[in-house]
Amino acid sequence: MAVVHNTQREPGGVAHSAIGRDKSTTSERGEEAVTMVPTRLGDLRVEVCGAGGPTAVLWHSLFVDSTTWERVRGPLSAVRRLIIIDGPSHGGSSAASRIFTQEECAGAALDVLDHLGVTAPVDWVGNAWGGHVGTLVAAASPDRCRSLVTIGTPVHALTPRERVKCTLLVGLYRLTGPIGPLITAVSDALLGSHSAVRKPADARLIGDAVRRATRKGLYLAMRSVMLNRRDLTSELGAVTVPTLVVAGADDVMWTPDQARAAASLPSRGTCRVVPGGGHVAPLLEGASALTEALTTFWRRDCS
Repeated sequence: MAVVHNTQREPGGVAHSAIGRDKSTTSERGEEAVTMVPTRLGDLRVEVCGAGGPTAVLWHSLFVDSTTWERVRGPLSAVRRLIIIDGPSHGGSSAASRIFTQEECAGAALDVLDHLGVTAPVDWVGNAWGGHVGTLVAAASPDRCRSLVTIGTPVHALTPRERVKCTLLVGLYRLTGPIGPLITAVSDALLGSHSAVRKPADARLIGDAVRRATRKGLYLAMRSVMLNRRDLTSELGAVTVPTLVVAGADDVMWTPDQARAAASLPSRGTCRVVPGGGHVAPLLEGASALTEALTTFWRRDCS
């Protein structure tokens, strides 16, 4: 019998798990299960759902968790078996105890696939951080990746100006934790300026995700994923599987022009621009357009 951890998130990032036998279910929507998977970066919360067909892996952005996929998971799970991963120090996953690399994240994703017995190549869908992880998986392990989608995923390393701003943000978080002004800064970065006024529900979703994370764990993740972000131009250029680069129309930190340039790097790359003013906004504000872009890409370029 399978042992499945049905994980409920609580404030502070503590995952409360009720462990039972055969708690995975199969309905008209297909398989549904939540489990904690041991990986090289600790136990990661993994949700499996969908009606079958090819498998797609979803990995979220820094600061948030798998809740940001809620508006697209329904239609995507109708055409794919979804494996939705909470990255280290996020959502229901265990907190990091040290600095880690993007390569280790890619390895942890493969640990998840191995644990679940997934041997066929997967369709990777990554938002920001998740796009970086997916790029490394696709470049280094093309036999495990059927296609790559990056959403709001800058390819370049931080500019000097961005590094100064991010260093100040990390230092503030270390001193104060998720106070209001910091939550506002993160929300505006991920959704666009004045997000609490323009998109209050989306801003609350971002704020709730930040508050769920353990303070030390998120601090280490911020240093690992944001401050240590390196240029992935050569890795993206090495990708040979069908690749879709998605940008928010009003994202000033990853503009449509930058996304189009990035889409020219892989041998089979295309670009789509959807509504949204930040790295995570395409999943929320642009959910309908993003769903259409993904399903069209899978049907046209990955069949």
